[in-house]
Amino acid sequence: MFRNLLIANSGKGHVEEMVRTLRAIPPCRQARINLLHVMNEQGADDLRSHREQAEALVAEALARMGLEPAEVNTIVREGDTKQTVLKVADELDADLIVMGSRGLGRLQSILANSASQYVFQLSTRPMLLVRDDLYIRAINRVLVTVDGTGVGDDAIRLACELVASIPGGSLTGLHVTRQDITPSRGGRSPADEVLDKAVQRARSFGVTMQPIHRTGTIGRTVCDTSEEIKADLVVIASQDRRPLVAKALVDLDRLLGSSVSDYIRVHAPAPVLLVREPEGRR
Repeated sequence: MFRNLLIANSGKGHVEEMVRTLRAIPPCRQARINLLHVMNEQGADDLRSHREQAEALVAEALARMGLEPAEVNTIVREGDTKQTVLKVADELDADLIVMGSRGLGRLQSILANSASQYVFQLSTRPMLLVRDDLYIRAINRVLVTVDGTGVGDDAIRLACELVASIPGGSLTGLHVTRQDITPSRGGRSPADEVLDKAVQRARSFGVTMQPIHRTGTIGRTVCDTSEEIKADLVVIASQDRRPLVAKALVDLDRLLGSSVSDYIRVHAPAPVLLVREPEGRR
């Protein structure tokens, strides 16, 4: 599961609570913790004092999370937060990025220069987004989206590995279609086949998955179902990603478009774990 975590901590929100929650899951207790604090660019005269302040903030964060400084790789960098998080994640080869979010909508994110939205959109690594307005609960009930794709299989695998390590944990697999699909002569629809394969894949990891098929708008249905089953974590697979040539630009089409993952990011009633398709598979 997760062995090398990058925690992007701004000292606000519920990221620290989420880290404590993850650390309560047995396999995650052994994970390497990398705590990143990014300073705004400073003049040479102010750099030393700002770095000292940043290091003090990091020490306070470690104390709040109950972590021993010797067990954590603390990183203080100067620069643009969103670019720095992506760069450090690559340097460390992190297998999970944890960030807080104000839950801003797409246009608001652009105007506010949201770091979490930018990383959420660009990162090819799994990312756990924790909104400031959520109550963080112990992870027991996990909802994973099922879409029958390769990246969807990656999300199921990750969700299964997580649930398998939680005593009494439960996994629900949700497949959403925009309209009802007429069953074939055998009485089974393509949605049944997608969910059957997902259930079998979960079983191969030793996990029993409860399958659900719903029709409607995908993002809204995922959020409504998460609320209905009282999910503590929502795992989604997404192939949405900005074109590489646009990395230096604000991608208005994507941010203002109908991105399912972005809708879930803003409206899900639980933290969202996003699984992207690796670059090499595209």
